[in-house]
Amino acid sequence: MYDTIQFETQKNKAYITLNRPDVYNALNEKMLKELLVAILHCAENSEIRVVIISGGDSKAFCSGADLKAGISDSNLGNSLRTTYNPLILAMRNLKKPIICKLNGLAVGAGMSLALACDVIIGDENAYLSELFVGIGLIPDAGSMFFLPRLIGPLKTFELCSTGRKVYMKEALALGLVNKIVSHSELHMEIEKIAELYANAATASIGMMKQILNQSFSLKLEEILELEANSQTICGNSEDFIEGVTSFIEKRLPSFKGK
Repeated sequence: MYDTIQFETQKNKAYITLNRPDVYNALNEKMLKELLVAILHCAENSEIRVVIISGGDSKAFCSGADLKAGISDSNLGNSLRTTYNPLILAMRNLKKPIICKLNGLAVGAGMSLALACDVIIGDENAYLSELFVGIGLIPDAGSMFFLPRLIGPLKTFELCSTGRKVYMKEALALGLVNKIVSHSELHMEIEKIAELYANAATASIGMMKQILNQSFSLKLEEILELEANSQTICGNSEDFIEGVTSFIEKRLPSFKGK
C-alpha cells in the first residue's frame, strides 16, 4: 500500500516509519501524500488510540525536503498548500496523541514534522535544525507556529535565522523535546509511553489537544467556554463512568477511549 513509509498496527497502536533511508528520509511529494493517507486512516480507525512516527533505524528522523528530487512547481507556496500543509493540519487535528520517536537528525521540514507531534522523545545523539535559511528560505510546515509557543520569540528568531544545530541536551532545556534517552533505551521508552496512551482515556485527550491548539489565539472567556462544552461531552462518556467507578472501587481503570 505504501512505497515511502511503513505502516503497521499492534493492538491500539499505529506505527508510521519514514522509509527512505538512502536519502535520510527526505520528504518528497509521494512520502508527504502517503503520510497524510496514514494519518487520516488513524483518524478513521477507532481501534487506534496512539500513533508513533519514527525514522526507523536510520541516522535521520527526517532530513527535510528532498532537494535532489527537483522542484515540480516554482511557486513554492503552492507546493506547501497541496502537500505539507494538509499533513500538518491532519496531525494537529488528529484526536489522538502522536509520539515522535526522534531517532536521529530532524532538519528543515523534518524538524517541523517532529514539532507537529504531541510528544517528542529524542535519541541523545540526535539534533534539530531549522536549516531553511541556509538555502535562502523561511521555515515552513508549521515551524513558525510551533516554535514561538514552545520557546518564545527571541529563541525562535535565533534558531530560524541561524539554522544552527540544537543537540538534545539543549533541546530538552529549551522545551523542544519531552525527554532524551540513550540510543539503546529509545525503543523501550517509546513503547512505555505508547502503552500508557494506548490504555488512556483517548477521547478526553483528543479534546485537550483540540483546545490546546487554540489556546494562544482565543480569549480566556472563549477557552473557558470550550472547556465547559468539552467537559459536558466527557461527562457523558463511558470512560468517565469507568474512571469514577474504578476510583471508588480502588482499582486501575480500563478505559475504552469512548
